[in-house]
Amino acid sequence: MSFENRPDRDLLDTILGTADRTLRALFAPHYPNRPLPRPAQATAQPLEGAAAGREPLPEASRREAAALMRVNHAGEVAAQALYHGQAAVAREGSTRDFLLAAARDEADHLAWCEARLAALGARPSLLNPLWYAGSFAIGALAAAFGDRTSLGFVAETERQVEGHIDGHLERLPQEDAESRAVLEAMRDDEIGHGSRARQAGGATLPLPVRELMRATSRIMTRTAYRI
Repeated sequence: MSFENRPDRDLLDTILGTADRTLRALFAPHYPNRPLPRPAQATAQPLEGAAAGREPLPEASRREAAALMRVNHAGEVAAQALYHGQAAVAREGSTRDFLLAAARDEADHLAWCEARLAALGARPSLLNPLWYAGSFAIGALAAAFGDRTSLGFVAETERQVEGHIDGHLERLPQEDAESRAVLEAMRDDEIGHGSRARQAGGATLPLPVRELMRATSRIMTRTAYRI
């Protein structure tokens, strides 16, 4: 058996690939593959600050928008980790490819949220490494039960994220059209991920598991709103 075909070679590739994705998600600058979503009425001018040609947000609105976008940024860090953890344990190559493709979409979301945080003069959550580590473990655990369970976990996660974004769209200050455009584009992607996961054979998760996922998400969102 050649070295390239040995099982320990596959394991080493998985470990190195996972470590690379983790470091990139947490510490590297993020550059989206797709342009930052813009409001329908936006011009081609830069978005940041006064250069956008728009009145700055009132301070109270800026703080609220920044807190909400910090939560969404933390959610995208967690989403990266979930997909990376699931991909590391996936049994079928097709499932792994689906998960990593979805993670690339989430990487765009991460970059978009970072851009909005910078424009709002805010920082990401200080607990992002914790969100990543915990979510990676949860994703790997879900995938350990098999690909159908893992895909079902994707579908349920994205269903809950869709509801979470809908709630943020209701709370987001009306003046912040830029953040609204980002959230709407993110929601479209999440709906697509969930739909494709179900079509690929994702199993419906038991109610207690779905409720536990919701409770865990609630803890993260309430903490990231402030920290």
